[in-house]
Amino acid sequence: MEGGNFFKNSQIIILGICIAAATIASSVILSGGFMKVMKFTREQISVTGSATKEIRSDYIVWRGEFSRREADLKSAYAGLKADLEEVMTYLHSKNVKDDEITICQVITETIYKKNEKGNDTNDIQGYRLVQGVEIRSNDVSKIDEVTREVTELIDQGIEFTSPAPEYFYTKLDELKIEMLAKATNNAKQRAESMVSATGNKIGSMRSARMGVFQITPATSTEVSDWGMNDTSSLDKKVMAVVTTSFAIE
Repeated sequence: MEGGNFFKNSQIIILGICIAAATIASSVILSGGFMKVMKFTREQISVTGSATKEIRSDYIVWRGEFSRREADLKSAYAGLKADLEEVMTYLHSKNVKDDEITICQVITETIYKKNEKGNDTNDIQGYRLVQGVEIRSNDVSKIDEVTREVTELIDQGIEFTSPAPEYFYTKLDELKIEMLAKATNNAKQRAESMVSATGNKIGSMRSARMGVFQITPATSTEVSDWGMNDTSSLDKKVMAVVTTSFAIE
């Protein structure tokens, strides 16, 4: 019996030693893994990179409108129709093509007589009719010139008004890819410059996040946190920003 108890106690002691050894080994392994995770997390650098490029718009949208005011509706329509013919003749003389022109619907406004207090009455004084034309074209220089000379229609007795044209760039998707690549490369160069001062090197990129992508007039220095898309200028400046992090070796 005593021999049996001794053997059993020996087994318990050996089992305890094995458990303790396993616990220590697993603790060492877990500790090593934790240290590697901490090292992976801490030994990195976050930098912001940017890239800019000047571009010229390749698409233009321009709108104008003309109007007639007459005592009766029929005369107003007749006058507006004649004005439309003059406008189309003028645009054709400037080599604007029919497929670049959209003729908008006529808007009719009834004008009422006013009383001595300046309020509208139920008596009709006349009608004001407005019609617009819209031009969309890839021939930016041609249409841009037309917008500067369109006041010639006023000399012909046509009440023509128009705002400034809008300028667009149609290859933004391709440009965005190019700019983001340049901004990321700029971020890498900045990281290398900062880390080299400590005698280290940067490793693989761990994360990248797109920041502001904006289009401003070429001479603008404005920067927006939410991005901008300028349509008022022919020549533009594109800026892309990315935030990246790199491992430090």
